[in-house]
Amino acid sequence: MRILHTEWSGDLGGQERRVLAEVTGLAKRGHYTAIVCRKQTRFYEECIRQGIELYTLPLRNPYDIQSIARLSKYIGGSRFDVINTHSGKDSWIAGIAARLAKAPVLVRTRHLNIPLKRSIFNFIHYLPDAYITCGNNMRKTLVEDCKFPPDDVVSIPTGVDDVFFDVKTDTRGKLKYVASEGAPIITNVGILRGVKGHEVTLRAVPKVIEAFPDAVFLLVGDGPKLNGLQAMARSLGIDSHVVFAGYVAAASDIAAIYAFSDVSVLSSHSEGVPQSVMQAMAASCPVVATAVGGVPEVVKHAHTGLLVNPSDHSALADGVIRVLKDKPLADSLAKNAKQFIFENHSASVMLDKIEALYYKLTEAKLLDSIR
Repeated sequence: MRILHTEWSGDLGGQERRVLAEVTGLAKRGHYTAIVCRKQTRFYEECIRQGIELYTLPLRNPYDIQSIARLSKYIGGSRFDVINTHSGKDSWIAGIAARLAKAPVLVRTRHLNIPLKRSIFNFIHYLPDAYITCGNNMRKTLVEDCKFPPDDVVSIPTGVDDVFFDVKTDTRGKLKYVASEGAPIITNVGILRGVKGHEVTLRAVPKVIEAFPDAVFLLVGDGPKLNGLQAMARSLGIDSHVVFAGYVAAASDIAAIYAFSDVSVLSSHSEGVPQSVMQAMAASCPVVATAVGGVPEVVKHAHTGLLVNPSDHSALADGVIRVLKDKPLADSLAKNAKQFIFENHSASVMLDKIEALYYKLTEAKLLDSIR
Protein backbone atom coordinates (compact mmCIF):
# COMPACT_ATOMS: atom_id res chain seq x y z
CA MET A 1 0.00 0.00 0.00
CA ARG A 2 0.93 3.65 -0.43
CA ILE A 3 0.25 5.35 2.92
CA LEU A 4 0.40 9.03 3.82
CA HIS A 5 0.27 10.32 7.40
CA THR A 6 -0.36 13.97 8.23
CA GLU A 7 0.67 15.67 11.48
CA TRP A 8 0.29 19.34 12.37
CA SER A 9 1.91 19.06 15.80
CA GLY A 10 5.57 20.02 15.99
CA ASP A 11 6.22 18.42 19.38
CA LEU A 12 7.82 15.05 19.96
CA GLY A 13 5.67 13.51 22.65
CA GLY A 14 3.69 10.29 22.74
CA GLN A 15 1.39 11.17 19.84
CA GLU A 16 4.17 12.17 17.50
CA ARG A 17 6.32 9.18 18.43
CA ARG A 18 3.41 6.89 17.60
CA VAL A 19 3.11 8.46 14.14
CA LEU A 20 6.83 7.86 13.58
CA ALA A 21 6.55 4.26 14.79
CA GLU A 22 3.65 3.56 12.44
CA VAL A 23 5.36 5.11 9.44
CA THR A 24 8.73 3.42 9.95
CA GLY A 25 7.18 0.12 11.04
CA LEU A 26 4.92 -0.17 7.99
CA ALA A 27 7.78 0.87 5.71
CA LYS A 28 9.79 -2.09 7.04
CA ARG A 29 6.85 -4.31 6.08
CA GLY A 30 7.17 -3.23 2.46
CA HIS A 31 4.66 -0.40 2.24
CA TYR A 32 5.49 3.04 0.83
CA THR A 33 5.01 5.60 3.61
CA ALA A 34 5.36 9.37 3.83
CA ILE A 35 4.48 12.20 6.20
CA VAL A 36 3.05 15.68 5.69
CA CYS A 37 4.12 18.14 8.40
CA ARG A 38 5.34 21.68 9.05
CA LYS A 39 8.94 22.76 8.66
CA GLN A 40 11.27 23.87 11.45
CA THR A 41 9.65 21.82 14.22
CA ARG A 42 11.07 19.11 16.47
CA PHE A 43 8.84 16.57 14.75
CA TYR A 44 10.15 17.64 11.33
CA GLU A 45 13.76 17.34 12.49
CA GLU A 46 13.11 13.83 13.84
CA CYS A 47 11.52 12.79 10.54
CA ILE A 48 14.64 14.03 8.74
CA ARG A 49 16.86 12.14 11.20
CA GLN A 50 14.96 8.92 10.56
CA GLY A 51 15.07 9.33 6.78
CA ILE A 52 11.29 9.49 6.35
CA GLU A 53 9.83 10.76 3.07
CA LEU A 54 8.44 14.24 3.77
CA TYR A 55 6.13 16.75 2.12
CA THR A 56 5.99 20.04 4.03
CA LEU A 57 3.12 22.52 4.13
CA PRO A 58 2.28 25.57 6.29
CA LEU A 59 -0.91 23.93 7.71
CA ARG A 60 -1.79 27.37 9.11
CA ASN A 61 -5.42 26.75 10.04
CA PRO A 62 -8.27 24.30 9.31
CA TYR A 63 -9.27 26.25 6.19
CA ASP A 64 -5.78 26.91 4.81
CA ILE A 65 -6.82 26.97 1.15
CA GLN A 66 -3.25 26.96 -0.12
CA SER A 67 -2.32 23.90 1.93
CA ILE A 68 -5.55 22.11 0.92
CA ALA A 69 -4.91 22.73 -2.79
CA ARG A 70 -1.25 21.70 -2.66
CA LEU A 71 -1.97 18.62 -0.57
CA SER A 72 -4.82 17.51 -2.83
CA LYS A 73 -2.52 17.74 -5.85
CA TYR A 74 0.22 15.80 -3.99
CA ILE A 75 -2.20 13.05 -2.91
CA GLY A 76 -3.62 12.64 -6.39
CA GLY A 77 -0.24 12.74 -8.11
CA SER A 78 1.30 10.22 -5.71
CA ARG A 79 -1.74 7.93 -5.85
CA PHE A 80 -1.89 7.21 -2.13
CA ASP A 81 -4.18 4.38 -1.03
CA VAL A 82 -4.57 5.51 2.58
CA ILE A 83 -4.49 8.97 4.16
CA ASN A 84 -4.19 8.88 7.96
CA THR A 85 -4.58 12.18 9.83
CA HIS A 86 -3.73 12.88 13.45
CA SER A 87 -4.13 16.42 14.89
CA GLY A 88 -7.03 18.82 14.53
CA LYS A 89 -5.73 21.21 11.87
CA ASP A 90 -4.19 18.57 9.63
CA SER A 91 -7.36 16.47 9.93
CA TRP A 92 -9.37 19.33 8.42
CA ILE A 93 -6.84 20.14 5.72
CA ALA A 94 -6.00 16.55 4.78
CA GLY A 95 -9.58 15.37 5.14
CA ILE A 96 -10.79 17.91 2.58
CA ALA A 97 -7.75 17.39 0.36
CA ALA A 98 -8.15 13.61 0.39
CA ARG A 99 -11.78 13.83 -0.68
CA LEU A 100 -10.98 16.35 -3.41
CA ALA A 101 -8.25 14.04 -4.68
CA LYS A 102 -10.59 11.05 -4.47
CA ALA A 103 -8.17 9.11 -2.28
CA PRO A 104 -9.58 5.60 -1.66
CA VAL A 105 -9.33 5.56 2.15
CA LEU A 106 -9.28 8.30 4.79
CA VAL A 107 -8.55 7.41 8.42
CA ARG A 108 -8.23 9.64 11.46
CA THR A 109 -6.34 8.60 14.57
CA ARG A 110 -7.68 10.12 17.77
CA HIS A 111 -4.97 10.53 20.41
CA LEU A 112 -6.89 12.57 23.00
CA ASN A 113 -9.83 11.50 25.11
CA ILE A 114 -11.80 14.66 24.30
CA PRO A 115 -15.27 14.53 22.69
CA LEU A 116 -15.76 15.46 19.03
CA LYS A 117 -19.03 17.08 17.98
CA ARG A 118 -20.46 16.05 14.65
CA SER A 119 -22.53 18.79 13.00
CA ILE A 120 -22.86 20.71 9.77
CA PHE A 121 -20.20 23.07 11.09
CA ASN A 122 -17.90 20.17 11.93
CA PHE A 123 -18.55 18.20 8.74
CA ILE A 124 -14.96 17.02 8.75
CA HIS A 125 -15.93 14.40 11.35
CA TYR A 126 -18.17 12.70 8.77
CA LEU A 127 -15.44 12.29 6.14
CA PRO A 128 -13.15 9.51 7.48
CA ASP A 129 -13.87 5.90 6.60
CA ALA A 130 -12.66 4.92 10.05
CA TYR A 131 -11.44 6.36 13.33
CA ILE A 132 -8.59 4.79 15.27
CA THR A 133 -8.50 5.48 19.01
CA CYS A 134 -5.51 4.76 21.23
CA GLY A 135 -7.60 2.88 23.78
CA ASN A 136 -11.03 1.47 24.60
CA ASN A 137 -11.93 4.39 26.86
CA MET A 138 -11.38 6.80 23.98
CA ARG A 139 -13.45 4.60 21.68
CA LYS A 140 -16.25 4.59 24.25
CA THR A 141 -16.20 8.40 24.31
CA LEU A 142 -16.63 8.64 20.54
CA VAL A 143 -19.27 5.92 20.29
CA GLU A 144 -21.38 6.45 23.40
CA ASP A 145 -20.94 10.15 24.10
CA CYS A 146 -20.42 11.53 20.58
CA LYS A 147 -22.63 9.02 18.72
CA PHE A 148 -20.05 7.95 16.14
CA PRO A 149 -21.06 4.70 14.36
CA PRO A 150 -19.56 1.80 16.36
CA ASP A 151 -18.41 0.00 13.22
CA ASP A 152 -16.36 3.05 12.19
CA VAL A 153 -14.34 3.31 15.41
CA VAL A 154 -11.60 0.83 16.31
CA SER A 155 -9.29 0.83 19.32
CA ILE A 156 -5.63 0.20 18.47
CA PRO A 157 -3.43 1.08 21.47
CA THR A 158 0.07 2.35 20.88
CA GLY A 159 2.73 -0.32 20.63
CA VAL A 160 5.90 -0.32 22.71
CA ASP A 161 9.29 -0.34 20.99
CA ASP A 162 11.26 -3.58 21.37
CA VAL A 163 14.13 -1.74 23.06
CA PHE A 164 12.09 -1.44 26.27
CA PHE A 165 11.59 -5.19 26.58
CA ASP A 166 15.37 -5.68 26.56
CA VAL A 167 16.10 -3.38 29.53
CA LYS A 168 18.30 -4.89 32.23
CA THR A 169 18.53 -3.29 35.68
CA ASP A 170 21.66 -1.16 35.97
CA THR A 171 21.84 0.94 39.13
CA ARG A 172 25.13 2.54 38.07
CA GLY A 173 23.14 5.05 36.05
CA LYS A 174 21.85 6.51 39.31
CA LEU A 175 25.23 7.96 40.15
CA LYS A 176 24.65 10.76 37.66
CA TYR A 177 21.89 12.04 39.97
CA VAL A 178 22.55 10.63 43.47
CA ALA A 179 25.55 9.82 45.65
CA SER A 180 24.69 6.16 46.18
CA GLU A 181 23.34 3.39 43.96
CA GLY A 182 21.01 2.53 46.84
CA ALA A 183 19.20 5.87 46.72
CA PRO A 184 15.69 5.57 45.24
CA ILE A 185 15.01 7.21 41.87
CA ILE A 186 11.38 8.06 41.06
CA THR A 187 10.93 8.96 37.39
CA ASN A 188 8.23 10.92 35.58
CA VAL A 189 8.60 10.95 31.77
CA GLY A 190 6.49 13.35 29.73
CA ILE A 191 6.14 16.77 28.14
CA LEU A 192 5.99 19.48 30.81
CA ARG A 193 2.51 20.82 30.10
CA GLY A 194 -0.54 21.33 32.27
CA VAL A 195 -2.48 18.18 31.45
CA LYS A 196 0.43 16.02 32.63
CA GLY A 197 -0.03 17.21 36.21
CA HIS A 198 3.64 17.44 37.16
CA GLU A 199 2.68 19.74 40.03
CA VAL A 200 1.01 16.70 41.64
CA THR A 201 4.29 14.82 41.45
CA LEU A 202 6.15 17.74 43.04
CA ARG A 203 3.64 17.97 45.90
CA ALA A 204 4.19 14.25 46.55
CA VAL A 205 7.93 14.74 47.07
CA PRO A 206 7.94 15.95 50.73
CA LYS A 207 6.04 12.90 51.95
CA VAL A 208 8.29 10.51 50.02
CA ILE A 209 11.56 12.05 51.22
CA GLU A 210 10.25 11.95 54.79
CA ALA A 211 10.21 8.14 54.40
CA PHE A 212 13.26 7.98 52.11
CA PRO A 213 15.49 11.02 52.77
CA ASP A 214 17.88 10.25 49.90
CA ALA A 215 15.15 9.81 47.26
CA VAL A 216 15.37 11.84 44.05
CA PHE A 217 12.58 12.60 41.60
CA LEU A 218 13.68 12.69 37.98
CA LEU A 219 11.45 14.67 35.61
CA VAL A 220 12.32 13.74 32.04
CA GLY A 221 11.09 16.08 29.33
CA ASP A 222 10.67 19.76 28.61
CA GLY A 223 7.79 22.02 27.71
CA PRO A 224 5.94 25.24 28.53
CA LYS A 225 5.64 24.46 32.26
CA LEU A 226 9.39 24.05 32.88
CA ASN A 227 10.06 27.43 34.50
CA GLY A 228 6.93 27.28 36.62
CA LEU A 229 7.70 23.78 37.86
CA GLN A 230 11.28 24.73 38.71
CA ALA A 231 9.98 27.69 40.70
CA MET A 232 7.47 25.44 42.45
CA ALA A 233 10.22 23.00 43.46
CA ARG A 234 12.19 25.89 44.99
CA SER A 235 9.15 27.26 46.82
CA LEU A 236 8.43 23.83 48.29
CA GLY A 237 12.04 23.51 49.39
CA ILE A 238 12.49 20.26 47.48
CA ASP A 239 14.73 21.42 44.64
CA SER A 240 17.64 19.35 45.98
CA HIS A 241 15.46 16.24 45.55
CA VAL A 242 14.15 17.08 42.07
CA VAL A 243 16.16 16.86 38.85
CA PHE A 244 14.83 18.30 35.59
CA ALA A 245 16.60 16.04 33.11
CA GLY A 246 15.38 17.86 30.01
CA TYR A 247 14.34 16.47 26.67
CA VAL A 248 15.45 12.93 25.79
CA ALA A 249 14.93 12.00 22.14
CA ALA A 250 16.01 8.41 21.59
CA ALA A 251 13.93 5.49 22.84
CA SER A 252 17.15 3.74 23.84
CA ASP A 253 18.07 6.67 26.10
CA ILE A 254 14.66 6.61 27.78
CA ALA A 255 15.00 2.85 28.22
CA ALA A 256 18.39 3.42 29.89
CA ILE A 257 16.70 5.73 32.41
CA TYR A 258 14.17 3.05 33.32
CA ALA A 259 17.10 0.67 33.86
CA PHE A 260 18.02 2.55 37.06
CA SER A 261 14.58 3.89 38.07
CA ASP A 262 12.94 2.32 41.11
CA VAL A 263 9.45 3.67 40.40
CA SER A 264 7.81 5.35 37.42
CA VAL A 265 5.02 7.80 38.19
CA LEU A 266 2.31 9.38 36.07
CA SER A 267 0.31 12.23 37.62
CA SER A 268 -1.74 13.31 34.59
CA HIS A 269 -5.17 14.90 34.83
CA SER A 270 -6.22 13.40 31.47
CA GLU A 271 -4.71 10.74 29.21
CA GLY A 272 -5.31 8.33 26.41
CA VAL A 273 -3.15 5.26 26.95
CA PRO A 274 0.20 6.89 27.78
CA GLN A 275 3.31 5.52 26.14
CA SER A 276 5.54 6.46 29.06
CA VAL A 277 3.58 4.16 31.35
CA MET A 278 3.65 1.25 28.92
CA GLN A 279 7.36 1.76 28.26
CA ALA A 280 8.10 1.67 31.98
CA MET A 281 6.00 -1.48 32.32
CA ALA A 282 7.83 -3.15 29.43
CA ALA A 283 11.13 -2.20 31.09
CA SER A 284 10.06 -3.87 34.38
CA CYS A 285 9.90 -0.57 36.27
CA PRO A 286 6.99 -0.54 38.78
CA VAL A 287 4.33 2.07 37.97
CA VAL A 288 2.20 4.33 40.16
CA ALA A 289 -0.28 6.27 38.03
CA THR A 290 -3.42 8.35 38.20
CA ALA A 291 -6.58 6.50 37.17
CA VAL A 292 -7.53 8.73 34.24
CA GLY A 293 -8.55 8.06 30.64
CA GLY A 294 -7.18 4.80 29.32
CA VAL A 295 -4.59 4.29 32.08
CA PRO A 296 -6.68 1.60 33.87
CA GLU A 297 -6.72 -0.37 30.61
CA VAL A 298 -3.06 -1.21 31.17
CA VAL A 299 -2.43 -0.50 34.86
CA LYS A 300 -4.50 -3.06 36.71
CA HIS A 301 -4.41 -1.99 40.34
CA ALA A 302 -2.13 -4.12 42.53
CA HIS A 303 -1.46 -6.44 39.58
CA THR A 304 0.43 -4.53 36.87
CA GLY A 305 0.85 -1.31 38.87
CA LEU A 306 -0.81 0.93 41.42
CA LEU A 307 -3.60 3.40 40.62
CA VAL A 308 -4.42 6.56 42.57
CA ASN A 309 -7.03 9.26 42.15
CA PRO A 310 -6.09 12.24 39.97
CA SER A 311 -4.76 15.35 41.77
CA ASP A 312 -4.23 13.36 44.98
CA HIS A 313 -0.54 13.97 45.71
CA SER A 314 -0.75 12.29 49.10
CA ALA A 315 -2.06 9.06 47.53
CA LEU A 316 0.62 9.27 44.85
CA ALA A 317 3.28 9.56 47.57
CA ASP A 318 1.76 6.63 49.47
CA GLY A 319 1.90 4.52 46.31
CA VAL A 320 5.54 5.33 45.74
CA ILE A 321 6.41 4.60 49.37
CA ARG A 322 4.53 1.31 49.24
CA VAL A 323 6.47 0.15 46.19
CA LEU A 324 9.83 1.23 47.67
CA LYS A 325 9.15 -0.52 50.97
CA ASP A 326 7.69 -3.76 49.61
CA LYS A 327 10.18 -5.41 47.26
CA PRO A 328 8.08 -8.56 46.68
CA LEU A 329 5.21 -6.31 45.60
CA ALA A 330 7.50 -4.27 43.36
CA ASP A 331 8.89 -7.42 41.74
CA SER A 332 5.40 -8.85 41.21
CA LEU A 333 4.08 -5.64 39.64
CA ALA A 334 7.09 -5.42 37.35
CA LYS A 335 6.84 -9.05 36.21
CA ASN A 336 3.10 -8.93 35.57
CA ALA A 337 3.33 -5.59 33.80
CA LYS A 338 6.06 -6.69 31.40
CA GLN A 339 4.17 -9.84 30.45
CA PHE A 340 0.92 -7.90 29.92
CA ILE A 341 2.54 -5.29 27.69
CA PHE A 342 4.45 -7.89 25.67
CA GLU A 343 1.31 -9.90 24.99
CA ASN A 344 -1.03 -7.00 24.27
CA HIS A 345 0.87 -3.83 23.40
CA SER A 346 4.07 -4.59 21.54
CA ALA A 347 4.87 -2.59 18.42
CA SER A 348 4.24 -5.64 16.23
CA VAL A 349 0.76 -6.09 17.69
CA MET A 350 -0.07 -2.44 16.92
CA LEU A 351 1.27 -2.70 13.36
CA ASP A 352 -0.62 -5.96 12.75
CA LYS A 353 -3.90 -4.28 13.70
CA ILE A 354 -3.27 -1.11 11.69
CA GLU A 355 -2.17 -3.05 8.63
CA ALA A 356 -5.24 -5.28 8.85
CA LEU A 357 -7.54 -2.25 9.14
CA TYR A 358 -5.95 -0.55 6.11
CA TYR A 359 -6.31 -3.72 4.03
CA LYS A 360 -9.93 -4.16 5.10
CA LEU A 361 -10.81 -0.58 4.17
CA THR A 362 -8.97 -0.57 0.82
CA GLU A 363 -10.47 -3.92 -0.18
CA ALA A 364 -13.96 -2.68 0.71
CA LYS A 365 -13.47 0.42 -1.44
CA LEU A 366 -12.21 -1.71 -4.32
CA LEU A 367 -15.30 -3.94 -4.13
CA ASP A 368 -17.53 -0.85 -4.05
CA SER A 369 -15.88 0.50 -7.20
CA ILE A 370 -16.38 -2.82 -8.99
CA ARG A 371 -20.05 -2.89 -8.09
